[in-house]
Amino acid sequence: QVQLVESGGGLVQPGGSLTLSCAASGFTFGDYTMAWYRQAPEKERELVAEYIAFSHYTNYADSVKGRFIISRDYGSNMVFLFMNSLKTEDTAVYYCNARRSTSAFWGQGIQVTVSS
Repeated sequence: QVQLVESGGGLVQPGGSLTLSCAASGFTFGDYTMAWYRQAPEKERELVAEYIAFSHYTNYADSVKGRFIISRDYGSNMVFLFMNSLKTEDTAVYYCNARRSTSAFWGQGIQVTVSS
């Protein structure tokens, strides 16, 4: 069974930091590009950061560039999103994503709320 299980969400003050974790299982982890998406109320789901398979390049949305870092641990099949200097605009449900040309998987999402 393919599973992507997010953890680490919660409430944080503006300017604070939070780390999201995604535990992946049930597929060949190294063959997939891993990514974090988010969806805020009344907005479309957007790509936040991705770690591209094989090339190991990373890409970030302009809104989070310089503040967030995506990382993956091949030994533990874990993906992380290190979020720094958080803003209220970062409030959203965050989703872990795994994809390649023939398939894609999604986690159930985890809430991140940035509020003073």
